Order: sequence, then structure tokens, then C-alpha cells
Amino acid sequence: MALHTVAASTRPPLQQPTYTIAVRALCEFTAKRGDLDLRFTPSPTAQEGVAGHGIVAKRRGAGYEAELSLAGSHRHLQVRGRADGFDPASNRLEEIKTFRGDLARQPANHRTLHWAQLRLYGWLLCAQRGLAEVTLALVYFDIDSQRETVLLETATADALRQHFEAQCDCFLDWAAQELAHRAARDAALTALAFPHARFRTGQRELATAVYQANRAGRCLMAQAPTGIGKTVGTIFPLLKAAPGQALDKLFFLTAKTSGRQLALDALKSLGTAHLRVLELVARDKACEHPDKACHGESCPLAQGFYDRLPAARAAAVAQGFLDKATLRDTALAHRVCPYYLGQELARWSDVVVGDYNYYFDTSALLHGLAQANQWRVSLLVDEAHNLLERGRKMYSASLDQADLKRLRQSAPPALKKSLDRLQRQWQALHQAQTGTYQAYDTIPAKFLTALQSAASDVGEHLAEHPAAVDAALQRFQFDAQHFVRLAEQFGAHSLFDIGKADARSTVLCVRNVVPAPFLAPRLAAAHAATLFSATLSPPRFYEDTLGLPANTAWIDVPAPFQAAQLSVQVARRVSTRYADRAGSLQPIAELMARQYAAAPGHYLAFFSSYDYLQQAAARFAAHAPEVPVWLQSRRMGEADQAAFLARFVPGGQGIGFAVLGGAFAEGIDLPGDRLIGAFIATLGLPQVNSVNEQIRQRMEAVFANGYDYAYLYPGLQKVVQAAGRVIRTPEDQGVLLLMDQRFARAEVQKLLPDWWTLQLA
Repeated sequence: MALHTVAASTRPPLQQPTYTIAVRALCEFTAKRGDLDLRFTPSPTAQEGVAGHGIVAKRRGAGYEAELSLAGSHRHLQVRGRADGFDPASNRLEEIKTFRGDLARQPANHRTLHWAQLRLYGWLLCAQRGLAEVTLALVYFDIDSQRETVLLETATADALRQHFEAQCDCFLDWAAQELAHRAARDAALTALAFPHARFRTGQRELATAVYQANRAGRCLMAQAPTGIGKTVGTIFPLLKAAPGQALDKLFFLTAKTSGRQLALDALKSLGTAHLRVLELVARDKACEHPDKACHGESCPLAQGFYDRLPAARAAAVAQGFLDKATLRDTALAHRVCPYYLGQELARWSDVVVGDYNYYFDTSALLHGLAQANQWRVSLLVDEAHNLLERGRKMYSASLDQADLKRLRQSAPPALKKSLDRLQRQWQALHQAQTGTYQAYDTIPAKFLTALQSAASDVGEHLAEHPAAVDAALQRFQFDAQHFVRLAEQFGAHSLFDIGKADARSTVLCVRNVVPAPFLAPRLAAAHAATLFSATLSPPRFYEDTLGLPANTAWIDVPAPFQAAQLSVQVARRVSTRYADRAGSLQPIAELMARQYAAAPGHYLAFFSSYDYLQQAAARFAAHAPEVPVWLQSRRMGEADQAAFLARFVPGGQGIGFAVLGGAFAEGIDLPGDRLIGAFIATLGLPQVNSVNEQIRQRMEAVFANGYDYAYLYPGLQKVVQAAGRVIRTPEDQGVLLLMDQRFARAEVQKLLPDWWTLQLA
């Protein structure tokens, strides 16, 4: 449920606090009943939806009023919203819904919700303009045919007022509870004390910068070393700032599961019982019935979902702290879907911990709720160096022609015509390209039209046959729609390229290079945002590529470590360039064996690829067979990753071989003698290939610094992250071997941590 709370302190003395809620949010709370049903979900893109509303508005008379702001109150509830359109000449108020497919398949509870929403707008309009009655028009606009289906109802102001007051009365008890919670929460946060006896070195400086950034309502980039407690050092000051800045929500956004757990642990350590905390997880991790579709005829947790939701919601907010396990237990106790209960509880939580995509993705839940309900939110972006690559993935899409050919063979007869049309357009692109890879300035319009038509036909078929779950068709529809959405926003920030997988098929890709144009509006929509990591240098690189505002603040927290804690050695006689790798294996094996013999213990050895890793591990095992070794493998599951890390026991010995930039290169904590050293056999530079060269050219065109932006900065960031696994506390001692002659270069060394003292060997 979407809402915005107005604190009692913003009102005149002795006046009862008011609770403000959007029309749509109120109706979703009071008027949703029956099954969770995703079979009839409008497929138009956001741009198509806006365009559809515009087409309908242009068809109306000259006096038609579009996007009409309305507001009203009942007791201590303030209700506001924006009606789609009103025609004073005919006294007709309209609610416009865009869709694709067969409107007859729309679930009854969807339409009930739409009418409830329109009737609330009806009363707000009558009250605002003194109307005795109004004609209500529910307008369904088919994006493909551009036909309107209009449902009409004439209602008196008195009937609409009764409906409005009845909906408000259903919500008033919950509103009173939320007002009381907000007051108790803010009082507790005002009195919140730091959970430890003292700040660690550098932690106070970080906390002060976060607090000041939130007071100023601006972005902050914070480069802070491992070991100072960045998670607590950012969450604590933000919670302290929340009451004074009237913050509604804190979103802690992470790139990995380990980051979520650190945030949850930090929040627990703060010990405020008045804080509602929610962990959001991916749908595939939360789904109890992955073999079933999301509707009541298939999944028992979707059947009657909205009928059981009120009790589940009340039980969940009473819990307060809802990590994945607690949320699941609560959901199953009330026989509702844990994933969709979590989506609902994002509306009622003070702190939401989840992946980047929940705020930054194309259809991000948290951003959408914040915008719709005018929440005042602040962001904490953990390990923010990952946001560049994750942002690129969010705003990229690819389609494989081989998948279409397989789908065509198994598709129902009704879909073969549109799939054949798409295949012909695709084949024309395949035949026109002579090389194996080519980037283009535009995306062919005929291909996009055929793709959009095929996706629409598949969506309609899936809705008509809900009992037959076809994973291949569902995947095609999702991928096609995502591709079309990004194609509509294509520009200098992205590439359109075609790669020939073989002589018969190609892969088409809308490939984002600079996510800044997409991320910048998300950052600007927040009251404040703190992006923190141990590796955010040089700051200009991240400011440019992530779209940070011009007034973004910067803090580089000094490391609490001494140079004597980490022996950093550069093996300048080793080259790990691709052409030299075969010749590098024996020198690397000898260097590693020599260091291990001098100081036996646990080490991590990082390589640029799985192939290089396996070759190096085999050569090392032949050279030093007495040393225990274990290897990271491709597509390691969580259990295998845990087993890999479990080898690093206190007092143990051996070398774990891992991929630079992979699961063991950041976000893991092996303090003391669980890890005493690391070998890094690469600069981490992305491979020189056709795609990366296109990225370099685009970076050169946009930022005039193509090589550094495409290769050097991303590579050295991985190196510093991996090296950061060695020294975790002020008491740790360790060694770092940088095994590549390019580490001796001045332009490379200036990107390494200041507290390192390099020894050239």
C-alpha cells in the first residue's frame, strides 16, 4: 500500500495529526479482494501508456481537463490523487487504463478496483466543484487497435460521498496505528545511541559525512576502507537524521546476498524495537511453488490472496523485523505468497534491504512506490563500485535467433504466423551482415514492429490458456518486451549490435554502456543518497558513468591500517598479457611456492579467467604437490561457495584459486590467520574484443577518456577489491604479490591505495 505520512510536529498545536494517502493506495488497501492473478497484466510499456493516455485526451473536446489534481479529507485522513481527465461540457470524469489482449479475460477483482478508484475521484471532484452528480467513465484503451471500451455510470454526489467515507472508515484504524508507529519510531531514532563503546578509526568521519549529506539533501560518494565498519557507519547516522528530515523510508541497496546480511546484522545491533525492517529477495528465491503460475487456479498461495492479506499484513508489521525466514514463516502461517507479501510490506516498512534492482531497474518496485506516493526516501548504496556493471545489465537486452527457431517449432499453430513474420525480419538482418560482429547507429523499425507484434500475440495466447504453463513462451514474451522498452529509449548511452553465433543465427543486443541517463533520475528522486565502497577512485569516473548530481559530496576516509601490516610486492618480470600467459605459468608457480614456503598459511590466488585459473592451478600443483589447493568453478552454487570458504579455518594451510571480480574477490571476511596473503596474476583489464572496443570508442566519444574508462579503471578496481580480503582488522598482518610488470607503472600505482608501500622485485 502506498502512502505518505505527515508527522504530527508539522501541524499546529492541539490539532490531531493527519495521515495522507493516495487514492490508488487507499483503494488497494480497502477494495482488493479475491485471488492474486497475473494473467491479465497490461503489457504496454511506460511510454506506450503515456502515449495512450495522450491519444484519448486528444480525442476529447477543447475544454477537456487532463491530469486533474484532486484532494479531500475525512476525519484525520487526507486523500489525494490525479484523475486522468474531466470534460466539463458533458460532466464526465474519466479513468483511463491501457491494455493489450482480450478485455473479456480481465479478472473481476481488477475491474472492481478500477471502479473503486474512479468513484473516489468522483467524490473529490464533486466536493471540489460543488457538483450534484457526475458521469463516471472507465475507459479501457487497446494500445494495438487504439479502440476504446467505455463503461459508464452516473452517480450522485451523495452516493459518492458515502462510498468515499466508507473507504476511509475502513482505513482509519490502520492510519491511526501508522501515525502512532511513526511518532514512536521518530522518538526512538532521536534517542538512538551508537551500538558500540566507541567509533572505529575513520568510522566517525564517515558517519558525520552521511549525516551532513542527509541534512543537506544531497548525494555523497564515500570511499572508505575495509575494516572500519562501513555498514553501521552509514546506517546509524541516517537513522539519526530521519526524524529531523521527515524521512519516510531508508532503502539499503546491495549487489550481493552477503551485503544484505551485513545490513540486517547492523540493524539488529542498533536494537530499536520501533523500527520496521524488511528484507526483499528475488522472486525465484521466495517462490514456494515454482512449478505453478501466479493465479488462484494454479497456486494455492495465490487463491484468495487478497482475502487473507489483511491478517497477514497485520501479523507481519507486528513482527517488526522481517528477514527472509521470518517473512516466509509469517506468509505461510496465513497461506499467502511470501514474495507478494514482501511486495506489500515494502509500503509499511521503515527500512527496506534489497538488491539494487528494487530501486534502479526499469520497473523497480521501490522507486515506483516512492514516486507514486511522494515518499521522502534516502538511499544507502552498498559496494557502489558494482552499480556501473549492474546498471549496464539492467538497461541491456539480448535476443538469440536460435531461441526463436526452437520456439517456432514447438509454438501453437495460432502463433506461427507472427513468429514467422519476426523470423523473416530477423533473417534479413542476418543476411545483410557480412562480418561476425557489427554495431549499428539505429535499430531497424520493421524488426521492432514484428517483435512487438509477436510479443503481444504470445501474451494474448498465454492469457487465453492459463492452465498450460509454457516456460519458453513466457521467457520469450518477457525478453521481447524488455528489448522493445529499451529500444524505445535507445541513444548515445547504448549500442545496438549484432553478433553471428554461427552461420545460421545471430544474437541481437541493446547494450548499455553508460547507465548514467537511467540512474540519474532515480538518484535525483531521493532526498539523499550515499554511495559507499572501498574502491570509488577516481571519483570522476563514477560521477560520469553513474549520473551523480553536480553537487555530490566526496569523502575519502583514511585507512586505519599501517604500511607495515601488508607487504606489497610487484613481480615486474612476469607478464600476464593474453599473449604471454602460457609463459607466465611457471614463474607464477615458483613465486607462489616460494612465498608459501616462507610463510605457510591460507592464501587466495586470483586470475582473470577460469581457463587461466585452471592452467595455473595445474602448474602449481605439479611444482608444489605438498600444498593443499582448491578451485573456484564455473556456476558455483551457494552451498559450493560456502564449502570453498569453509576451508579457510583458523590455523589452516593451503591456497584457494579464484577468479578476479568473482564471488571470492569481494564481500568476504577472513580475518586473522584465516587468510594471510593473496596472489593477483592480472591487472583485471577487460578482454580486448569487438564489444569492449566498441565500449572504448563510445567512452572516448562521450568522456574523451576511452581507454581508462573502458579498461584501466574497471580493472584496477577489481584488483584493489581482491587485495582488500587480506587486511581486515588493525591487528592483521599479510602479504600481497602483484604478479604483472604493469603494476610498476606510475599511472597504475596512483590508482592503488595510498597506504600501500610497493616493493619491486
